[in-house]
Amino acid sequence: MAKSAPDPQVIASAVELACRAPSVHNSQPWHWLADGSSLKLFLEAHRVPHATDLTGREAIISCGAVLDHLRVAVAAAGWQADVSRFPNPNDPEHLATVDFNPLAFVTDADRARADAILTRRTDRLPFAPPPNWAAFEPVLRSTIDTERAVLHVLPDAVRPQLAEASRLTEALRRYDASYQAELHWWTAPYEVSDGVPYSTLVSVAERDRVDVARAFPAGEHPDRRPEVDHDRSTIVVLSTYSDSRRDALGCGEMLSALLLEATLAGLASCTLTHMTELEASRDIVRSLTRGTDDPQVLVRIGLVPSIAQLPPATPRRPLSDVLEFRG
Repeated sequence: MAKSAPDPQVIASAVELACRAPSVHNSQPWHWLADGSSLKLFLEAHRVPHATDLTGREAIISCGAVLDHLRVAVAAAGWQADVSRFPNPNDPEHLATVDFNPLAFVTDADRARADAILTRRTDRLPFAPPPNWAAFEPVLRSTIDTERAVLHVLPDAVRPQLAEASRLTEALRRYDASYQAELHWWTAPYEVSDGVPYSTLVSVAERDRVDVARAFPAGEHPDRRPEVDHDRSTIVVLSTYSDSRRDALGCGEMLSALLLEATLAGLASCTLTHMTELEASRDIVRSLTRGTDDPQVLVRIGLVPSIAQLPPATPRRPLSDVLEFRG
């Protein structure tokens, strides 16, 4: 019996929406191949920022996020994504194959989650505290598949140690010429389809009000959100039980679920990976979670006082660069 599949235009629209997923330095290290009734996801190794992402782990986390975004996008179009992860042991860059089954109906929640893909932003400015966190935390936890990731919510009491881990990471990399060159390359001051645009960078004054953040090159902006005198976000950690490529992919899928849930709740977010790139700072994060698992990614979650203060959407590669049809 032939497998069912969405028509090519539905696939194209879903992939285009999925590729709004966050990625390390907005490198978008993924490639999709529509092959018959299946859609295959590959890692594009030449797009991995190796001086930043020493093991390629963050690139695979990024691909996990785009994979989950794809699942959300096709659900809103009336299809269930059945995912086979690492289906080819002879090709480690073939991360997943997706087959499709039609859904009996599309819920309002399916549509709202797909809409959240378009409204989510990586926001590097300071946040006001998330309101009513005690009610939101169980909702957030319910989105996490505990076989793929562990969610730790860090208490405010450990914020000074977390900020110290962030400063330690920057200090260790201050004179790393390869890292600094790569960081500046991905934040080039001209319009491109990838990388971190200047419009999303923070000024020196704004950066001084966010104690846990990667030190990107400073932007030249008037002081935005002056009413938020320092970042009061809640910081969460996604960890995995081991440190394999499969763990990284699953963590990325859970990162997608977490970010979209926060967006649906009207909250802003900023993904942080600089503190899990070097073992010294990663060990500090591990000690703060009081776990034996491996910290993979941190996320700041908070409130933006006004929707008008949201950062612009970052650019994405053209669909023709990331999606290929075969057969």
